[in-house]
Amino acid sequence: MKIGFIGLGRMGTGMAAHLQGAGQDLTVFNRSAERVAPLTAQGAKAAQTLADLAHATVVFTMLADDRAVREVVLGPDGLLRQLAPGAVHVSCSTISVALSAELAQAHEAAAQDYVAAPVFGRPDAAAAGKLFLLAAGKPVVIGRLRPLFDAIGQRTFVVATQADKANLVKLSGNFLIAAVIESLGEAMALVEKGGIDRHQYLELLTSTLFDVPLYKNYGALIANRQFTPPGFGAPLGQKDIRLLLTAADSLQVPLPFASILRDRFLALAAQGGEPRDWSAIGAMAALDAGLAPTAHS
Repeated sequence: MKIGFIGLGRMGTGMAAHLQGAGQDLTVFNRSAERVAPLTAQGAKAAQTLADLAHATVVFTMLADDRAVREVVLGPDGLLRQLAPGAVHVSCSTISVALSAELAQAHEAAAQDYVAAPVFGRPDAAAAGKLFLLAAGKPVVIGRLRPLFDAIGQRTFVVATQADKANLVKLSGNFLIAAVIESLGEAMALVEKGGIDRHQYLELLTSTLFDVPLYKNYGALIANRQFTPPGFGAPLGQKDIRLLLTAADSLQVPLPFASILRDRFLALAAQGGEPRDWSAIGAMAALDAGLAPTAHS
């Protein structure tokens, strides 16, 4: 297959590299040209404009937010106008449920196929080809895409035939991760103020009740106050909680904890925390408790 890949950020670069490593005929596009060079050195072709992807049978997008996806796909010279009938757009971006539904309708009207395939995993998982994909779309199309999904992830979960359902599941998962980060931060602040070393406390937690990667990885970031460089930026976390609440509003589902997380991210941004990892909200309870924010306090 002739594959296109748009969006070579920290996630997209690793994903595209695995497609290239699987022997795919790969053409990549990114607004920042310096991110293209490592892949072209491995044999990928560089697209100068989106029109250079017109030959592709499958195009992946891995972009930051709704605005970027809308511009790239639905803009005047966007992907929708470039792809031939029968081509497939695979959106791996974490976007709103509403935009995903809009993309599905637009591609169907253009006689193209659309699959939503957002992922669970941080940049290190993308670089290792160990992402988890949440796929939704036509079963026959997803079946054709399986070899590509297998190249970039360790497992693909098919969640629905309606594409936007994958985005709803993805947002719900990010909500759960953020809730874990917040609860870890609160618990660590409590025991630390009571005289317990937070690193020892984390070791206890992750050796007993919470012996899982999520608690170990995010717990270490919080305990070490290691929030830069960001693996997943705080503005992206804030965006995801906002999208989650919008989806919840449309379904009339109250999410009290999500509203608390929204306020945490707003407070982090107001305090200059936007350059940090989204796990930085896990240190805010310590600040509220009057604890020093240093790595070894």
